[in-house]
Amino acid sequence: MGQGKGFIARHRSQITHADGAVVGPPEAFLSRMRKLLSAAEFDAFVAAFDRPPRVGLRVNTLKISVPDFISIAPFPLAPVGDWEPAGFIVTGDERPGRHPYHDAGLYYLQEPSAMVAAALLAPEPGEMILDLAAAPGGKATHLASLMAGSKSGERQSALRRGLSAEGLLVANDVHAGRSRLLAENLARWGALNALVTQGEPERIAAVFGPVFDRVLIDAPCSGEGMFRRNESIEWSQAIVAACARRQRGILSIAPNLVRPGGRLLYSTCTFAPEENEQVIAGFLSRERDWGMVEPDRFAGFEPGRPEWSDAPSDVVDQLSHAVRLWPHRFPGEGHFLALMQRKGGDGEQEVGGVFSHRPLSGDESRLWREFSSDVLTIDIPTERIFAHNRRLYLQPQTTLPRGNLHIIRYGLLLGEIKPGRIQPAHDLALALGDGDAASAVNWTADDPRLAAYLAGLEPPISGLPDGWTLVTVDGFGLGWGKIAGGRLKNHYPHRLRRQLL
Repeated sequence: MGQGKGFIARHRSQITHADGAVVGPPEAFLSRMRKLLSAAEFDAFVAAFDRPPRVGLRVNTLKISVPDFISIAPFPLAPVGDWEPAGFIVTGDERPGRHPYHDAGLYYLQEPSAMVAAALLAPEPGEMILDLAAAPGGKATHLASLMAGSKSGERQSALRRGLSAEGLLVANDVHAGRSRLLAENLARWGALNALVTQGEPERIAAVFGPVFDRVLIDAPCSGEGMFRRNESIEWSQAIVAACARRQRGILSIAPNLVRPGGRLLYSTCTFAPEENEQVIAGFLSRERDWGMVEPDRFAGFEPGRPEWSDAPSDVVDQLSHAVRLWPHRFPGEGHFLALMQRKGGDGEQEVGGVFSHRPLSGDESRLWREFSSDVLTIDIPTERIFAHNRRLYLQPQTTLPRGNLHIIRYGLLLGEIKPGRIQPAHDLALALGDGDAASAVNWTADDPRLAAYLAGLEPPISGLPDGWTLVTVDGFGLGWGKIAGGRLKNHYPHRLRRQLL
C-alpha cells in the first residue's frame, strides 16, 4: 500500500446506517478501486486522500479581466492550467468566501476539477445553452462567462456588456431551494442573458424541444470524488447502482434537447465505471446518430477506460475520448467528462420566441423613466423591460417560449414597483459599476465603513445628495443605500449581512 496507509488507517472503523449505507470512505470502495487500478496507480490514488483539498477560484471575466484581477487579488494564486486562463488555486490560508470581492461577484469559489466541464463544452456567443442540473451555479456562471466570447474581460460593468449579449443560457434544477440559490449566484455573477427554471428534465424537453446548441448534464452521482472534502458522504454499491439508473434516464432525454450538430457534455464527480464509461456506452449503443468528440488534452486530462465497458467494439473504441481527472494526477478532487456530438445540422436553425408577459403600462413606464433618470446613467431599452408580479425585469435579447414552466429568474431583476416609486433590486446593483449610477459611494475592500455596510450598519456619508446611491467596492457594484440627512440607510439584503469580525 505504500503512501496510502495513512488514509486507510484512519478509516478502518466505519459507521453503518440501518439501511446498510456506509458513512465515510469505506473499505469496500477502496477494494473496488484496488481491483480497477494497477498497484502503483492505486497507491498514488489513495495517497492523494492524505493531502488537503485545493481551494479553487475562477475570475468573473464579465466584470474584470484576469490580469486586472491578479493585480488586485488579496491572496496568493496559482494557475489551474492552460485549459482555463481564469481558473486559479488559492495557495494561502485566507478565507476568500468572506472577502468583499466575493460579495461583488468578482470570482466564484469552485473545485478545480469542476471548472473543466464548461471549458470542454466551450459555448460561443449567440448560442442557446442549457445547463440541465445547474445548482448551485458553478458551471452555469462559467458558461455565462464563456458565452461573452472575446469581449470578456474588458473593464466595464456586467450590465453594459450584457445589453448587447446575444444567445441564451437556460439554467435548470429540479429542487426549489437549490434553484433559488442558483438564481442568486447568477445574479451575483451579473449574467443578464440567463434564465433559471425549476423542472424535471422530461418537462424541460417537452417545453423547449431540441433547440439547444450545447447542453451540459452534470449528473447526480455517488460523489466518490468528494471523499477528501466530506468524509461523511454515504456510499454503498447500491447507491452507485441507483445513481447509474438515474443517470441513464437523464441522458436518454438528451436527444430531445440538442439540435442536430449540437454538442452534449456529460459529467460526474465520481470514479465508478457504472456511472461513467458504462452510462456513455449504453447511450451511444442506443443513439447511433451520436458520437464522442476527442477534446484537447492538457496536463492531467487522462483518457476514459474502454476496458471498463463491454459495449460493442465501435462504441468501446470511442470511450478513450472521455476525460478522467484523477486526484493524484490533477489538482482537484476528480471528475469524469464525456463530450458528444449529434450528427447533422449543417444549416442554421431558427429559435427564439417571446415570454407571455405584457409590456409596461403607462404608469409603470413613467415610474421607470423617473427612476432611471434620477438613479442611473446607463440607458436600458424600455422595450426589453417587462413587469411580472409587480417586479420589473430586463429580458434577454434571445428568448424561448416558456410554456407553463416554473421560472425562478426571468432575466435581470431591475426593481420592485412600490406606490408611486420603484425600489431598485440588489441584482441590479451587482450588475452595475463605475459610472453607471448618478450617485455612488466607493470604498476600498479594507475600509471599515464597507465592513460596517456589509454587516447592516449605517455609516455616515457626506457630500452626496439625498436619494438612492450605489455602494461599490473598488468600483464594483455591491448594493444599494439611500441617503437621508447625511446618513446612509442600509439596503443590503438581510440574508447576506454578516457580523463584523
